[in-house]
Amino acid sequence: MKEILAILPAPVRNVLSALPAAVRESIEEIRLRQQQPLEIRYGQQSSYVTPSGRLTANSRQGWVFGEEHAAKLLNQVSQHSLYALEEELKRGYITIVGGHRIGLAGKVVMERGEIRGIREITSFNIRIAREKRGAAQNVLPYVFADGRVCNTLVISPPQCGKTTLLRDLARSISYGNEYASSRKVSIVDERSEIAGCLHGVPQRDVGPRTDVLDACPKALGMMMMIRTMSPEVVIVDEIGRAEDSEAIWEAIHAGVSVICSAHGCNLAEVSRRPMLGRLLQQGAFDRYIVLSRTAGPGTVEGIYDRKLTPLKREVACSS
Repeated sequence: MKEILAILPAPVRNVLSALPAAVRESIEEIRLRQQQPLEIRYGQQSSYVTPSGRLTANSRQGWVFGEEHAAKLLNQVSQHSLYALEEELKRGYITIVGGHRIGLAGKVVMERGEIRGIREITSFNIRIAREKRGAAQNVLPYVFADGRVCNTLVISPPQCGKTTLLRDLARSISYGNEYASSRKVSIVDERSEIAGCLHGVPQRDVGPRTDVLDACPKALGMMMMIRTMSPEVVIVDEIGRAEDSEAIWEAIHAGVSVICSAHGCNLAEVSRRPMLGRLLQQGAFDRYIVLSRTAGPGTVEGIYDRKLTPLKREVACSS
């Protein structure tokens, strides 16, 4: 939280600092909307925060985030130069020191059918990145087969730990572990979430043999990494487009293992999506890992093989 508090305007910082330490350290998101009460998500619930740092379900009692606070926050994260954040504003989020991501909403500026940026920013969603070393420990035995990294799809609804799991898999594979020696890993981090790069430098430990292509479309990035960095494993987050499927097959046919994620609650739901359904039918993946929040973020609901046969059920990831 120190990294987050450092970039917040003093009034916002004071309200959050007044929260009980246990709550403050478990915050996942800080939602700041102009002329609306400050909202936080922690554990498996959301609450507004009063001026004295008390949690409340009553929006009328929450501390209100004003126009002047929005302007100060934007100045803080841009270091008083929105021009320097031109590319980030096109994507709708800013990554700050520590790998934390600030989502933005406001008036979108369009040019020739493309988003050029966002102005009059009125909403901020600060997503706090926390490294959970060992998050992949319980799934590692299933990700390896005879020393080889299996092509793996992680299936998860939002905020159930899929990015945390991918990050720890990258770290474990890069360093080496009890199931296999160290491998060369390439991460294509389109949303700057896995490695949390700032100025191209990963803010999270993704391993000593890991190369990161930050803010690059997945399909293009996978091909670039295969051509230039000779990876043994490629890791990407949130696949879903037709070009992603083509890139995955190109990687597999090039002898590169692929670990990726997709939004979904279960295998049945994912199989109904056109692109993902085809990948399942064609046997692109050797392993499927399904996550939920049943016992907190990172709960492993099940692990399945290529034929969708259950290998493991209800295993809580380490934290």
